[in-house]
Amino acid sequence: MSEFIFMLTRNDTTLSDARTIYASIADTGVRHVGCKDVGLPTDQLAAFMDEIRANGHTSYLEVVSETAEQTLQSARVAAEIGPDYLIGGTLIEPVQEILAGTGIRFFPYVGEIVGHPCLLRGSVARICDDARRVEAAGVDGINLLAYRYDGDVPALVRAVAEATSLPLICAGSVDSIERISELRDLGVWAFTIGTAALDGVIVPGEPLAGQLAATLAASRP
Repeated sequence: MSEFIFMLTRNDTTLSDARTIYASIADTGVRHVGCKDVGLPTDQLAAFMDEIRANGHTSYLEVVSETAEQTLQSARVAAEIGPDYLIGGTLIEPVQEILAGTGIRFFPYVGEIVGHPCLLRGSVARICDDARRVEAAGVDGINLLAYRYDGDVPALVRAVAEATSLPLICAGSVDSIERISELRDLGVWAFTIGTAALDGVIVPGEPLAGQLAATLAASRP
């Protein structure tokens, strides 16, 4: 089984009405909920994290900012508003220093991250080297942009899983039952879906609640 993290985002940006949509699906069985570090002001992000916690769900903030200073600012915001997980971003030690003592678990990206929406580039060998580097630095897990990679995705996921003992979140472009099932069978700890569920791509013709139900079902063996 893999955990399903529902991201209230489209094209790597948090929806302006993320909190309203979340309220409409909070009792659907989804237990992991998150958003990006761009799209909402800090006070609304904080309120969103509070609402996720109030429902007993696990909260995620994903860093997709492209500059080092923006990434550090997002880490500072995370330290202030307290998501359960900070995922994404490529800076390691400076972010760890900001998060020290907060209890926030940190799952950075590995490999070469380019553009927005983020893409993963680099050879499998270099991505695996990066995975070993971040594990040695003491992070809690890895956020792997598996389906944003321009190569053999299952081979990439297997190689990273073999290169490190860290849990993997696979993020980005998980947009079909087939891809969900593939990640589940590869044994990844979790995957994120945002746009594909919001736009009704997972199960054509189904409303959002149906998209989420089908995703949850596919995540289980």
